[in-house]
Amino acid sequence: MKDLFSNDTIVALSTPPGVGGIGVIRLSGPEAIRISEKILPGLNLQAAKSHTLHFGIVRDGDTVLDEAVAGLFKAPSSFTCEDVVEISCHGSPYILQKVLQLLISKGARLAKPGEFTMRAFFNGRFDLSQAEAVSDLIASETQAAHNLAINQMRGGFSGELKILREELMHFASLLELELDFSEEDVEFANRPQLISLLEKMQLKIKRLCESFRLGNVIKNGVSAVIAGRPNAGKSTLLNAMLNEERAIVSDIPGTTRDTIEENLTINGIAFRLTDTAGIREAADAIEKQGVERTMQKIEQAAIVIYLFDADGFSPDEVAEDLSKLNKNKGIPVLPVANKVDKMEDPNKFNEIEGISLVSAKNGYGIDALKKQLYDTVIQGGNIHDGVILSNARHYEALEATLKNLEAAKKGIENKLSGELVASDIRSALNHLGEITGTVTTDDLLGNIFGKFCIGK
Repeated sequence: MKDLFSNDTIVALSTPPGVGGIGVIRLSGPEAIRISEKILPGLNLQAAKSHTLHFGIVRDGDTVLDEAVAGLFKAPSSFTCEDVVEISCHGSPYILQKVLQLLISKGARLAKPGEFTMRAFFNGRFDLSQAEAVSDLIASETQAAHNLAINQMRGGFSGELKILREELMHFASLLELELDFSEEDVEFANRPQLISLLEKMQLKIKRLCESFRLGNVIKNGVSAVIAGRPNAGKSTLLNAMLNEERAIVSDIPGTTRDTIEENLTINGIAFRLTDTAGIREAADAIEKQGVERTMQKIEQAAIVIYLFDADGFSPDEVAEDLSKLNKNKGIPVLPVANKVDKMEDPNKFNEIEGISLVSAKNGYGIDALKKQLYDTVIQGGNIHDGVILSNARHYEALEATLKNLEAAKKGIENKLSGELVASDIRSALNHLGEITGTVTTDDLLGNIFGKFCIGK
């Protein structure tokens, strides 16, 4: 851990690079205040109260670089639990770079990716799962993703694990105590109570694991491909769902030669909609490439919107197309009949399960289709229900915990030695500890924090 955590003073630009109204440079460490005072002569930050703002002139010797505001956060009442100074300068890339270089010349070191958050973790500000939620919060693009990250960052998920771990620790300690008195053949841990606890924990962890599919959707969004034959109205449907003219619309078959991707948020879930080239025998080499890309997108999609011309297609033709698309097992395919305003028989496609009827040109049925998309992805879940698992690392650790708990339960039922049962429970505790950071390695921490942006 010493290689990852040092006690020097770090500095980084905490706002995105580029021109802006202001840019914030953050320092953290034992010399953060002293170094800041060197470039802001006249300010006595050492004597100032924490959580205060101070106007000053940034100087490099006799040269004035900028007018700035220094935000002061004294240890331990800061994000990192160290002395922190945040210098807000004008957002010129030149100014920010010069101020950064000046702070480094005065004794600060450029921070590594995620190093501020890593220090917060090492200093006990929050556990590892909460630290990871900081990164998720920064990356959140929808309200649902934001709510998920803020709940985890505030300890919702950690709280669940803490209760589970404490209960298991109690019995683990009793089992370990039995090992010290193995020659006297005594039992301190009540076996029926332990089995009951293991079963209760398995139910809770299974519920968390089952929520991962929904959590992954909330966090990463859903890839939805609009596919179908030429002139089905795919580009018109994309425009209607986005409520803007994004794709070129034409009656000429094969107009869409390449895929067009746009983002759409439905009830807090982000969908990446992809308009594709029509699926048919290509008329030329360029259209052939477009059709090939369509098939690639379909294979990579999480959901496929199969669009067809309700007026020009028969139920048999729709069934034939659906049978081809359904070869990608596990990928939901939503059949959507377009141009229903021209359809003479309103019951023409009643036998096709889950079909949506729309007129993309007139906007009919678009809201209902969006709801069907959302419901298909959510699958009866509720994005506002309690704790939802969204981190793949946490999911893998909980899956491993389940195996250990099951092994411990079977060991008790088969009257195996307390040493073997204790070993399985220790493994379960270790896997739970890997989530919160009670059990860590340098490689694990380096991998997690290395994905953060510099300055956070």
